[in-house]
Amino acid sequence: MILAALLVAGLRWIKDHPEHDPTAPLDLNHPVGWATAGKLETLKDDVANCRAVLERSGVTHAVLDPAGEGACARPDRTRLTDYPLAPDTPPVTCPAAAALELWRSKTLTPAAQEILGTGIARIEHLGAYSCRRTYGSAEGPWSEHATANAIDIAAFVLDDGRRISLIADWDGEGEEARFLRRARDGACQWFSTVLSPDYNAAHADHFHLDQSPRWSGVCR
Repeated sequence: MILAALLVAGLRWIKDHPEHDPTAPLDLNHPVGWATAGKLETLKDDVANCRAVLERSGVTHAVLDPAGEGACARPDRTRLTDYPLAPDTPPVTCPAAAALELWRSKTLTPAAQEILGTGIARIEHLGAYSCRRTYGSAEGPWSEHATANAIDIAAFVLDDGRRISLIADWDGEGEEARFLRRARDGACQWFSTVLSPDYNAAHADHFHLDQSPRWSGVCR
């Protein structure tokens, strides 16, 4: 009877905490739980499920027509229509869009409030789509940018008007540098690959964030 009672209590607890239940549908509004990362991973090869997650989570977005061909074909073009990217909001893959939303809500917003005492008005990017191989090489693997499964983030403009950029503030000692490091470390929860100025000189002015289906585990 004791075991049965514990089982019932455990099932009830899991039902009340779907973020810990690997069988519960993913909702990006739920707290981060034991099962969140695994559920996010499954979206990488299931666009229909990914878009259902955006719908379920109330994330406004537009599904655009496919574009490109060959290695740069983009059958999944999803644009977040209420996301503070600037100068525009480029289409990315749905898994990248879901990761961007989690990064904004679970990492950037609380970090900005805690460290800087304000919110984020805009997130400045350097682009998502670029039909090229990694580092623009003539040979070698294709970049995740070739399918817009990546985005490069350069700076953050706060509600109080301050602008925090990687090129100017990464190496500082103040709260701006603390915020940027929290932003980088938090992104590693949601993206397959996160590259920052700590990685190499090519990333001195931006974060590279991608949702490669081949989990790289690079967070630097």
